[in-house]
Amino acid sequence: MKKYLRFDSVGGASGDMILSALAALGADLSAVEAAINRFFPEPVHLHAAPASAAGLNGLRVTVHAEHPHHDAGEWPDAHGHGHAHDHAHGHGHHAHGHHGHAHRGLAEIAHLLEHAPLTDATRALALAVFRTLAEAEAKIHGKTPETVHFHEVGAWDSVADIVGSCLALEQLGVCGVACGPLPAGTGTIRCAHGEMPNPAPATQELLAGMVVAQTDEPFELVTPTGAALLRVWTRTLEPVPAELSVVRSAFGFGGRTLNGRPNVLRATLFAEVEAAPVPPAADAELEVLETNLDDCNPEWLGTLTADLLERGALDVWYTPAVMKKGRPGTVLSVLAEPPKAAALREWIFRSTTTFGIRSYAVRRETLSRRFENVSTPWGEVPVKVGSLRGEEITRAPEHNACALLALAHGIAPRQVYEAAKQALKR
Repeated sequence: MKKYLRFDSVGGASGDMILSALAALGADLSAVEAAINRFFPEPVHLHAAPASAAGLNGLRVTVHAEHPHHDAGEWPDAHGHGHAHDHAHGHGHHAHGHHGHAHRGLAEIAHLLEHAPLTDATRALALAVFRTLAEAEAKIHGKTPETVHFHEVGAWDSVADIVGSCLALEQLGVCGVACGPLPAGTGTIRCAHGEMPNPAPATQELLAGMVVAQTDEPFELVTPTGAALLRVWTRTLEPVPAELSVVRSAFGFGGRTLNGRPNVLRATLFAEVEAAPVPPAADAELEVLETNLDDCNPEWLGTLTADLLERGALDVWYTPAVMKKGRPGTVLSVLAEPPKAAALREWIFRSTTTFGIRSYAVRRETLSRRFENVSTPWGEVPVKVGSLRGEEITRAPEHNACALLALAHGIAPRQVYEAAKQALKR
């Protein structure tokens, strides 16, 4: 049975808060620590302690990395601002100290992870998080991801947050992640170069396309590591179905006491709802919802696609069209099961500028399907196999898996896809 995860943040999100929430859900921290220490160059210890606030109880995990050859001192972050994003600038999510002045780049961290004894899925997920962080920094500073040097995020304790969180996610058997609105702090953050807006520029870049809620807390609530983990998980893993069964929930705590809210991140573990098996070549009655859009911000439509799929749409597509008065426009089409059509129709009304949605019934015949894994130079890729009356007639590598491996290794998804297709012929 597939499992999914949803994060709901009250006080913020950082690498150690995410790891804390996963540990509170039942991930085995001792196993995570042992896995990290099998390939880390410096010993790391994960310490979990009970935490509580506002009547809520959970865990606070702190990462302690030994730095035997470094002097203590404040690290500059990857911006060169002189403040430590995930460790010390106001929010207090982390309890790690700042040791030394390591200047690790994406290539060094990628080399470490590529040779680590990790599963392909966890390795690809962790690499994708670091590449996403590097891409955000590069965009802010006019560099390339390969020339960005991590400072705070490159510290072994911060690397452990990211790798540990990906290991814990695998332990829990999670195949898809969703995230509610993330709280944003207000005001500015004092850095070596003066005042910077809160959230910091790289964090804001990582949050692009994600839903945020403004607060009056004068601290950085979401850190770059937290934003990168949630961005990669929500966008590269499987979409989370609209209907799920709650398994359990738990709270991960940050270290700082906030002014008006508990500093907690809730994680809820779900399981897919048992459904009757679909027979081969099933013939189903479905509904198509359509609307013409000629005055709608196109940026909204990309987000709308993900929202509709998460809410149960079977497919979403757009068709360019010429509308009345010769204006270019877009036809939005949504394929849905009839019981879900009303809710999807309401979401389209709330998310676009349309004044009307038409619908009509269709029939769809589907192939029987199963999955098998094939090996590529960058990791394993699941391949969907379609059968008609017992005969296998089509095979297709899963795009999300190809895209995740491509992001992790800095290559085009097509390269992974073609390698998977070649593996099918062997």
